[in-house]
Amino acid sequence: MPPALRIPALLALLLLASCRGGQADAAPAAEAGDATTPASVGAVASGAYPDLFAEAGYGADEVQAKVDAAFEQLFHGDPEQQALYYETGRNEHGPLAYIHDVHNDDVRSEGMSYGMMIAVQLDRKREFDAIWNWAKTHMYHDNPAHPAHGYFAWSVRTDGTAIDEMPAPDGEEYFITALYFASARWGDGDGIYRYRAQADRLLADVLHRQEITGATNRGTMTAVNLFDRDAKMVRFTPDVANAAHTDASYHLPAFYEVWARVGPDVDRAFWREAAQASRDYFVAAAHPRTALTPDYGNFDATPWAAPWRPDAVDFRYDAWRSAMNWSMDWSWWRADPRQVDLSNRLQAFFQSQGMDGYASLYTLEGEPLGGGQTTGLVAMNAVAGLAADHPRRLDFVRALWERPVPAGEHRYYDGMLYLMALLHASGRYRAWLPTGTDG
Repeated sequence: MPPALRIPALLALLLLASCRGGQADAAPAAEAGDATTPASVGAVASGAYPDLFAEAGYGADEVQAKVDAAFEQLFHGDPEQQALYYETGRNEHGPLAYIHDVHNDDVRSEGMSYGMMIAVQLDRKREFDAIWNWAKTHMYHDNPAHPAHGYFAWSVRTDGTAIDEMPAPDGEEYFITALYFASARWGDGDGIYRYRAQADRLLADVLHRQEITGATNRGTMTAVNLFDRDAKMVRFTPDVANAAHTDASYHLPAFYEVWARVGPDVDRAFWREAAQASRDYFVAAAHPRTALTPDYGNFDATPWAAPWRPDAVDFRYDAWRSAMNWSMDWSWWRADPRQVDLSNRLQAFFQSQGMDGYASLYTLEGEPLGGGQTTGLVAMNAVAGLAADHPRRLDFVRALWERPVPAGEHRYYDGMLYLMALLHASGRYRAWLPTGTDG
């Protein structure tokens, strides 16, 4: 932009910001993919979130159109074949809506929290609030005698009836972070829409909740907190029978860095340590050649063959997301250069399998286990380009671009990962923090 135009343009932007009534004083974000940003500075500090689509040659207007079309289809498309988001009336808090896993015919804390994260990134407050209202109404445990008190049932029916009352901790992680972002982006409301207070309460329970034994719909259970304080890692489940294990795709160091800046003061040091523990875990758990991680693991980073799922030692549906998690962390915080190598190795492996034909399930050593090529994995492999520095990374971005918006019976998991990948790859998936927060 010519120097003479910069001051009027800046004044126009400031005027626009001042007219957005009710919006919080959130940290401003620089234009995505700003080429002047030093590579050693993370996107949170610089405000410049990488735009992989622009690097791959796609224009800003067509990228915006692609993101908009994906959101409209998955949230407001044909309810029989396209949509995942369903509004279900109102209660005293306002509209209610859920994200439907169509194939399994249930509502999952994973999908609900993903839906909230997508909504806050795209400035869709109505959808955000409706999903949060449904989750608090039908999934949250406020009975202090229940083993899952302070957490969300991970799977319920579309009428709110619990299928499994215990939590899957990645849901809580996304709920918490989405609420902090909503507070920074929109400001806090009343009741359940006091976003920051809600996030603080959840985060305190995640770390400090005491052991509770009580009745569940699957019998008497005992549950503890969602993070092991010694390992400084997220648990696979708080159920004490399986609490000494983890899941690589639940490790979200990028989020823990957010919590270390905006969460309760007393726990901020712990979350910084947890972020580093997860970075170390990725390096230890990933295969030295393929960089594939198992679905389930032990705190020492060895694979865990769960009694009900011995195949969890392999790279399967959960593990697709590991690369997104470490690559987002590198993009936002630039804290661990080993993540560049992880993404380079992962993409080199999948490229060696054939860009148009790699499978979705593998042993960690790289032996294919079938599954065919799926949009969800294509999406996650594209997000790995946020950390990779080899030119092949743009081949994975173009592969994502060529994929249609998921539709049909299996649109839930593929669709959620696809839309989040579009946001990551276009520089639209950002850490919304209060102005002045240390990056």
